Amino acid sequence: MDFDGLIRNFPDLTMTGLEQGAIYALVALGYTLVYGVLRLINFAHSEVFMIGTFTTMWTWGWMGFDQNTKIDGIGTIVLLIIVGLLAGAVASAATAVTVEVVAYRPLRRRNAPPLAFLITAIGASLFLAEMIGIFTHRAPFGPPSILESAVVFSVGPFRVTNTQILVLGIALLMMAGLDQFVNRSRMGKGIRAVAQDPDTAALMGINKNRIILLVFVLGGAMAGVAALLWNIRYGFTKFNVGFLIGLKAFSAAVLGGIGNLRGALIGGLLLGVVENYAAGLFGGEWKDFTGFVLLVILLMFRPTGLLGESLGRARA
Repeated sequence: MDFDGLIRNFPDLTMTGLEQGAIYALVALGYTLVYGVLRLINFAHSEVFMIGTFTTMWTWGWMGFDQNTKIDGIGTIVLLIIVGLLAGAVASAATAVTVEVVAYRPLRRRNAPPLAFLITAIGASLFLAEMIGIFTHRAPFGPPSILESAVVFSVGPFRVTNTQILVLGIALLMMAGLDQFVNRSRMGKGIRAVAQDPDTAALMGINKNRIILLVFVLGGAMAGVAALLWNIRYGFTKFNVGFLIGLKAFSAAVLGGIGNLRGALIGGLLLGVVENYAAGLFGGEWKDFTGFVLLVILLMFRPTGLLGESLGRARA
């Protein structure tokens, strides 16, 4: 165990962990939204994220920018970020809606047992991953270098880079917007009503299918934004890139209290930070292992997660 290395690199490990955790949290929102309303673990959500990463890159390529392009000028950078965000969010939301309409809705109409939903979710995940794998020949893809990492300012020993500001800023803004939408808007009240009691909500005139569709759109859009941030932060994607990210995001959702939006944020940030501390203390090979150990230990003492309140009972 390298305690000296952990202490020496503590500021950098913390900032990098928060940056990674913000991406986990955005993807975790999709899991927690769907579970909060349907009590369904949408394992295909990891591939919704993956398709967002490819769509963002393909959009940049269509604009004439690839991994060999050198990008200069703040205007070009802002344009690529905005276009990539919109492309990723739309593609991921459309994929999530397609999965809901094609795979899950027929099962709901037939009152299928929970096991059928679980198997269908796994099947949809494998189908999407293999479809993109065949289309891309299973080769990794790299985006243009949108933003060269550079230190913008320091707070004591903490050095904050431009990519960290961008990733954390966009992620927190999207999470705050979603939280306010669910807690303040009329459609958000509909989401909470269906999550709390779908039958009573239907008697009150709320269209359950429309609310479920909205939930998949919102969760997919958050995954699409996470896909943009992933491309900027890590600079590659592959047909199976969603597998490990999906597992970590699901763990973050459970860690914070699945079905709780703010819990997904806390769980994601905590998971990212703990992973990086473990990498600094034990070595990089322990990074993924430690996150899941943290989840198991926490659930032993608090099975509902850090914030166990359900989406249906959430309050502003």
